[in-house]
Amino acid sequence: MRGAVLLTVFSLTVPMVFTAAAAQAAPRPNAVITWNLHAQTAAFEVARQSPTATTRSFAMTQAAVYDAVNAIAGAPYEPYLVAPRSRPGDSVPAAVATAAYRTLVWLFPAQADFLRTKYEESLAAIPDGPSERGGIAVGEATSTAMINARRNDGAFSNATWPVGTAPGQWRPTPPEFLQVGAWFATLKPFVTDPRPHRTPGPPALTSAAYARDLNEVKALGSATSTTRTPEQTEAAIWWDDPRLVEWSIKRQLATTHRLGALQTARLFAMVDTATADALIACYQEKKRWSFWRPVTAVPLADTDGNPATDGDPAWTPLRTTAPSPEYPSGHACFTAATTTALRTFFGRDDLYFSAHSADSGTTRHYRSLSKAMAELKQARVWAGVHYRFASEDGHRLGAGVARDVLDHAFGPAK
Repeated sequence: MRGAVLLTVFSLTVPMVFTAAAAQAAPRPNAVITWNLHAQTAAFEVARQSPTATTRSFAMTQAAVYDAVNAIAGAPYEPYLVAPRSRPGDSVPAAVATAAYRTLVWLFPAQADFLRTKYEESLAAIPDGPSERGGIAVGEATSTAMINARRNDGAFSNATWPVGTAPGQWRPTPPEFLQVGAWFATLKPFVTDPRPHRTPGPPALTSAAYARDLNEVKALGSATSTTRTPEQTEAAIWWDDPRLVEWSIKRQLATTHRLGALQTARLFAMVDTATADALIACYQEKKRWSFWRPVTAVPLADTDGNPATDGDPAWTPLRTTAPSPEYPSGHACFTAATTTALRTFFGRDDLYFSAHSADSGTTRHYRSLSKAMAELKQARVWAGVHYRFASEDGHRLGAGVARDVLDHAFGPAK
């Protein structure tokens, strides 16, 4: 309070001097974060892409931005696709805005007017001249390389999931019984071939391990569970928000650690390409195993041949089940890749971060990446949408793919 009073007195005495000093002290906006927010608006808020589909949109946008900023910095890191010729004085904000804008317009042509408005706002804050023109040219080069690399990459094909009626086999789930997202299993990878990354598969229906995990999700993940605590319910909803909390966590860490444009661009590209390739591997495994979801398995448990499970035809999960096979958990793959990339970039696990979920109406706080990951795996059980073994194996798969991606990309230039 004392500081606030002193500032008020000072501003009343010499308002113009104080205002100028405050303006000079204010940090400049990070163009990489600004355009990451525009990408989220385009991909999720307007286009309503699924969380899975948005990983491709983010990976394309952020890798193009990374190449642009890296090029202007003199390519201290290995480029993702290209390192166009540039000068040290070229405008980084202009390069970021151009790379993101042109990539997003290609992804979302129906939003051209909105994106053009945001682009013009970005350029209006940059003085006209050779610096701005140079930045624009660099951004055009990296976005063109990205667009050319992703043409006909298999996105949004008419691929479908295998459907069966035998015990253990996946079939479309309520409430809409959709077939969605199978195209991601055949999407062109961003960095590394995910096919060598495999999971051991779900346990046999007649095994004790299957009965244990089925009975756990039956008890804790039910919409009417009496054993799930209010804290667990909140966490289940928080982690299940389709406006993924990982998006804001990534931006928050870049902000709180005061990363400049180059390091922010590198961080975002690392996270987003790692998560994209992790989900490709994950969806390949979903298609391979085609295992039934709890929303199907619990009502039909009397047919699984396991004497330790009992069917409950009225059972429903706390949260709506995604329209894809059970195993492994896509969210566990995604979050494992995210936390692995963040840990690699910062070189530590004990990072403090938080995020707000509109679905739960709450903000949750964490003091380490590993604790957040551990809670996510349990939250998928509490939500009633995954067995524990699907989350555990998804964690291992996502982390393994992310490590492979980061072994091959975004390192210091050789």
